[in-house]
Amino acid sequence: MLSQTDLNSLQLVQRLTQAGSFTAAAEQLGCSKTTISLQLKALEQQLGVALFRRTTRQLSLTRAGEQLLRDCLPLLDELQHALQQLQSSDKILQGKLVLSAPEDYTNRILAPAVVAFMTLHPALEVEFRSSDQVKDLIKEGIDLAIRAGWLKDSNQTARKLGRFEQWLLAAPAYLEKAGTPQQPQDLTGHAFIAFTPLNQPQQWTFSRTHPHTGAKQQVEQYLQAPLKTSSTHTITALMLAGAGLGILPDYSARELVSSGQLVRLLPDWELPQAGIYAVYPPGRFRPARVTAFVDFLQQYQLLV
Repeated sequence: MLSQTDLNSLQLVQRLTQAGSFTAAAEQLGCSKTTISLQLKALEQQLGVALFRRTTRQLSLTRAGEQLLRDCLPLLDELQHALQQLQSSDKILQGKLVLSAPEDYTNRILAPAVVAFMTLHPALEVEFRSSDQVKDLIKEGIDLAIRAGWLKDSNQTARKLGRFEQWLLAAPAYLEKAGTPQQPQDLTGHAFIAFTPLNQPQQWTFSRTHPHTGAKQQVEQYLQAPLKTSSTHTITALMLAGAGLGILPDYSARELVSSGQLVRLLPDWELPQAGIYAVYPPGRFRPARVTAFVDFLQQYQLLV
C-alpha cells in the first residue's frame, strides 16, 4: 500500500533520474549498485508499475516514472523543506539555493545580487545554472528560475520583478559599411541577427509618439536574418564583429553603448517592453531562502 511506501525510495527515483545510471547514483549516495537496484525493485513491486527502462547503457523514465517525478516528488520536497525549517532558526538562512537565469542577466544583475545577498546570509550555498534555454525546474532540481521576456505557460507560479526595454543595436564598423537607419522602414536590406527562442524573432513592432502631432505611430517591420542564434552572448559577439543589427535587453546593452562598442539605433522608436519574472517550481511550499532572495532581488534591481 502507498501508506507503507518508504519515502527514501521516492528520493531514489529523483537521484537516479539526475545521475542517469546506477553507477553514478551509487557513487553519489555512497552505497552499492545492488542496494539501489533492490530498493528500486521493491518500490516498483509496491506500486505495481515499472518506473525506469533499463538497458546496458541507458536508464530512462517510463511514463509512470515521469508522473511520479512530476506529481509526487514536489510534495516530498515540500515535506523535507518544512522539516528543515522547523529544525533551524527563523533568522538564519542556510542550505543550497539553485538558480537558473539567462546568461546576460546572470552576468549583469544576478551574480552581483547573489554576492550581496550571501554577504548578509553567509551560511547559504548558491549554484548558478545560467542558460538562455528554459529548463525543467523539477527534473533539474532548480529552486528558482529568472525568466526574461514573456511567460509562455500561464500556469506557472511566478512573480514579476520588473520590466526592461529592448534596444536595436549595431557596431560602428557595420554602420560605416551599411549605413545608419533613420526610421524603421530603413531596416529593409540590413542584416539582422535573430534570437530564435522568440516566437517571431524577425517580426518587430516599432512605436513612438510623433514629435509634432503627438499622435501614436506604429510600424510593423520584418527583418532579414541571415544569422540566427539561441544565445544572447552570440548575438553580442556577432554584432561586435560587424555582422549586422541585433536586439538586446537594456541591462545588457547599456555598458556596450556607453563604451562606444555598439550604437543604439532608432532611439525615438520603442520596441515592446518585456518583463523579468521569478518562476517557482510547482508546489505551495517555498523555502525561506527562496522567498528572501526574491524579495532581495526585486529591491536590488531598483538600485542598478
